[in-house]
Amino acid sequence: MIDDRPEWTVICPLTRLDPGRGVAALVDGAQVALFRTAADLFAIDNRDPVTDTYVLSRGIVGSRGGVPIVASPLHKQAYDLRTGDCLDLPGVAVRRHEVRCRAGLVEVRLRAEA
Repeated sequence: MIDDRPEWTVICPLTRLDPGRGVAALVDGAQVALFRTAADLFAIDNRDPVTDTYVLSRGIVGSRGGVPIVASPLHKQAYDLRTGDCLDLPGVAVRRHEVRCRAGLVEVRLRAEA
């Protein structure tokens, strides 16, 4: 099977990401919000689907019922960082992306549009 997904893009050294904070990155022309928690790395689209603004990287990182979330800085809708689903508005979601750390470098690979 041929893998025709985009390649992995190096974003930054892992040490540049503060746990509990988000950062925006441009990956193949798409704005991505990248988050480091105490346990994992997550990447979702930076666009808040409720307000159509690129602000999720500035959201509040936390958890709800053990689920890692980011709350939009505008209207506080919570998005599950594992799935991209909005926990407050059924049917609303952001696209999530693959993220990994290799040799101390954080890399992102975009997922196809939903």
